[in-house]
Amino acid sequence: ARARESAALLSAARMAFLPTLDLDASTTRSSTGISGGGNNNNNGTGTFNTGDNDNNTGSGTGSNSRSSSRSRITTQHSIGATSVWEIDLWGRLRHNARAITADAQSAAAEVEVTRLSLQSQAAQTYFSLRSVDAQRALLDRQIKNYERSLEITRNRYEQGVASRGDVAQAEVQLASTRASAIETGVQRATLEHALAVLVGQAPAAFGLGKENLSATVPRVPPVVPSRLLERRPDIASAERQVAAANERIGAAKAAFFPTISLGATGGWRGMGKLLTMPTRYWSLGPDLAQPILDGGQRIAAKAQADATYDATVANYRQVVLTALQEVEDSLATLRILAQEAVVQEQAVRAATENERIALNAYTAGTDTYLNVAIAQASSLNAQRNALDIQARRLNATVALITALGGMW
Repeated sequence: ARARESAALLSAARMAFLPTLDLDASTTRSSTGISGGGNNNNNGTGTFNTGDNDNNTGSGTGSNSRSSSRSRITTQHSIGATSVWEIDLWGRLRHNARAITADAQSAAAEVEVTRLSLQSQAAQTYFSLRSVDAQRALLDRQIKNYERSLEITRNRYEQGVASRGDVAQAEVQLASTRASAIETGVQRATLEHALAVLVGQAPAAFGLGKENLSATVPRVPPVVPSRLLERRPDIASAERQVAAANERIGAAKAAFFPTISLGATGGWRGMGKLLTMPTRYWSLGPDLAQPILDGGQRIAAKAQADATYDATVANYRQVVLTALQEVEDSLATLRILAQEAVVQEQAVRAATENERIALNAYTAGTDTYLNVAIAQASSLNAQRNALDIQARRLNATVALITALGGMW
């Protein structure tokens, strides 16, 4: 899901280099008030008698005014398109696109980390399951040997040569070994169910037939080149995170410079009915935008980008150190287990010989069954330890392959 998200973001970042095109359509209806009026005036003059002369004078003034107002409703339609293309003069878009590309590569590497981890767990679980099968096969063989020993002991008891305690000791040994064999069934079922989940199947519908641990431990050189660590997906992911953080520093620096773009607008406007006798309009020209006061947002964004870069660098170093530790741990484990396997094989041969000598001595009547039981238990433990060491060496080999990034 994260990989798909990064791919979508990368596609959007690449589209930022292309011009944008928007289509606008609008209809507006407006009202405009219109006022008007008129005036009527009447004036008159008369005379009146003063002294010896007869004069009549009369005067009067009258006026009449009337005003009226009305509104005019108009409808305007317009349709047009606007295109803007940002010129990436300072590299802001390029840095953002590169950062998102690195993010997508990091997400893809994280997918490989998960896949490698699942493969490693599946391989180790499989070898552990086969080790349990080998343990069960060993116990089944030992049970047959104990059954023969019990039969011999009973015959000797019936002949009066062996004691009842010898028979009881042989019975206890046989029953204990049978219980151990049954116990391996629990371990096998648990490992089989875990393997089913790792391969994406329902545990109830998954099954593996029994098989001995036939895989051999590959020869591992005492020293491996450090450049093999470059194949590790977690190191690749961490490196891509550093690259993305570095590109975002460049984008944050570019934000301090003005944004330059080319814009074009064109369309038609008309009054009355839809686009009746429309007027065509257009405009074309560059645009420059330079923020003056932003409350320190660009400075804060630059500081955040620097801090993120420092964090990714520290994480990259830690991932590399962890990878080196895992490789060294696996090499040391394989080296020590190889030495232990040689010594344990010697112990198996010695215990097997001791068991043979003790059983022959008991059959000849020169030794007690207690020594036979002790020798048989020692031989069984030595063989089980040898199988356990073999499984541990195989799992350590898987761990080394995983530490080197997978594949061999």
